[in-house]
Formats: sequence, C-alpha cells, structure tokens
Amino acid sequence: MSEQVLIELLYGKGAHANPLACIEDVSSELAGRLAGQLPHSIFQLTSHMNYWMDYELRRIRGERPAYPAHASESWPEHAAPAAESEWRPAVARFRQLLAGLAALAESSPEILARPVEATHATHEKHASSLLAVLWQTLVHNSYHVGQIAMLRRALGAWPPSAGGDTW
Repeated sequence: MSEQVLIELLYGKGAHANPLACIEDVSSELAGRLAGQLPHSIFQLTSHMNYWMDYELRRIRGERPAYPAHASESWPEHAAPAAESEWRPAVARFRQLLAGLAALAESSPEILARPVEATHATHEKHASSLLAVLWQTLVHNSYHVGQIAMLRRALGAWPPSAGGDTW
C-alpha cells in the first residue's frame, strides 16, 4: 500500500498549493524578481528545493552526499537565472525530483520502514526511515512553495495559469 496522502500533498492536493503550477508558468524574468523585504526569488527558492530534494534522494540511494558546511551552499548566489535557458531546466529538474519522491512513496511498507543512513549530526536527532525522510522533504517543500505563492501575490502574478486559491 502506497502513501497516497504523501503523494497527493507532494503535488498540491488538500491545503497545499500545487508546486508545479506555482512555477511552470513563471518566466525567467519573474523567477528572478525580488519583492519588498522578501529575501529570495522564485528562482532561488526553486533551486534551493531542488538542492535538498536531490540531496535526500541521493542519501536514500545510499550515496552519502556531503552535507553543506553553510546554509548558503544550498542557495544560488544570484536572485535571477542567467537566462530562460537556466530557468527552464530548473523547473524540469523540480518536476523530475518530485516524481522521484512520489515513486518512492509508492513503495511497500517494508521498504518505507527501511532506515536511511545519517550523513550529518542533525539527521541523528530525527526519525530516519525512508518514509520519515519523504515526509520531511515534503514539509520543507511545502514551506518554500508557500513562499513562492506569497512572492507571486506580491509581484501581482497570482493565481498561476493552472489555478490556485485566491482568497
């Protein structure tokens, strides 16, 4: 039996905004804009989520990726992508990484209960089953997708063309 709720939330069902809808119709120009005192752009938030989804998928596969020495290593330095040719691959990578997480959520209960090796001291403080890592990643994404929705609203680009709550 799969983790259907996890899969639904990964793709924005229920109270979560659809993460793909929040970025797929965004131009590279909009992706690089900052709003007011908000510290990150849509490009930076998407790249940051990509970094951590990739990190966790690699950890799940047993690759032991190096944990960043500083949080800044998981964020792009510049607010804006260099061009559409940098933004579109970031969106495609986001879609691919989400699909990878969703595929793992389809695993059997025995596989979902499998421990994932810690690669940093902070991992020792939390549950480390495959299912726990998937939920942690989902919650991390949800937090940042909410920031993207707020940025889009602040920049006058809400709702996405695929739809989204407007109240």
